[in-house]
Amino acid sequence: MAAKKNRLLSIIVPVYNEEKTLLPLIQKVQAVRLFGLKKQILVVNDGSTDGTGRILKRLRVPGGLVFHHEKNRGKGAAIRTAIPHTRGDIVIIQDADLEYDPNDYKIVLAPILQGSADVVYGSRFMGVHRAFLFLHYLGNKALTLLTNILYDTVLTDMETCYKAFKGDLLRSLKLRSNRFDFEPEVTAKVLKRGCKLFEVPISYHGRGFEEGKKITWRDGVVALFCLVRYRFMD
Repeated sequence: MAAKKNRLLSIIVPVYNEEKTLLPLIQKVQAVRLFGLKKQILVVNDGSTDGTGRILKRLRVPGGLVFHHEKNRGKGAAIRTAIPHTRGDIVIIQDADLEYDPNDYKIVLAPILQGSADVVYGSRFMGVHRAFLFLHYLGNKALTLLTNILYDTVLTDMETCYKAFKGDLLRSLKLRSNRFDFEPEVTAKVLKRGCKLFEVPISYHGRGFEEGKKITWRDGVVALFCLVRYRFMD
């Protein structure tokens, strides 16, 4: 598949206390070759208290941008910091924890590059994946089911990190969420707009809490209320 000349992919990397995985992740992102697309990497250090900040001070990414939050504000806030600085025809979200493999970009981006989709979600449940923690699996399925009921859709993985958007579309959304409620908010808003949303299978290597996983049941409760609120409000 050939990309139009000079098309750009913006990759937003929100990071909080990921000193062990950040550099390998950036190296993987840089190494991926994508249909001739150029890459813009935007890393947002969300108030990390480990060595993440020191790594970013030494990091040299051609054409990349690094932002720092003085205090931890949450994944959604980190993404919102980066969005106005994206220049890409397509924008994708990339966590820094190596749970998601940048080699899957080709799968995720294909429907947008083919002109079939406005938004693409990489589904962990459709592809090869490490066994999930049961409560995370149950919570994800419950939130995805509620999304399907409220927004009349058939998603399998609403909470996935791998969300790719046409750049102008993402930059036009009025997003407010600061934490993991970014996922239900952006999903609600693209579905309410009637955007063409595709799902594709991706690989997934999930972590346990002892390995640094941060999302908890409290985030699931917030996501539930977020889905309901944005169904009936902006």
